[in-house]
Amino acid sequence: MDEGRPLFQQIAEQIEAAILDGSLAADTQVPSTNELAAFHRINPATAAKGVNQLVTDGILYKKRGIGMFVAGDARQRVLDRRREAFARDYVEPLLAEARRLGLTAEDVKSLVEKWGEGR
Repeated sequence: MDEGRPLFQQIAEQIEAAILDGSLAADTQVPSTNELAAFHRINPATAAKGVNQLVTDGILYKKRGIGMFVAGDARQRVLDRRREAFARDYVEPLLAEARRLGLTAEDVKSLVEKWGEGR
């Protein structure tokens, strides 16, 4: 676990990562909050907060009395949200700095291609 972010958020991100890498497919049951709590040695309420956030976000859905399951479009929802965050957290600041340096969009594209090839 990462000390910098709330535990419930880390639980949600781990479930999202499992959805992205395919280890949790659509309509697959996710571990219970008690299982997550025991595995990570955290309070079950903390694990439940992470899982419930994913329900609120439409990533998971509840089957009453059975558990939580991965929504059919969960992978795409996670991808869309993470791509948006990537653009906001990395691309936007990159472009702002490029403008300050007088770089054009074409200059930035060339730099990305150059650095993407491992130089």
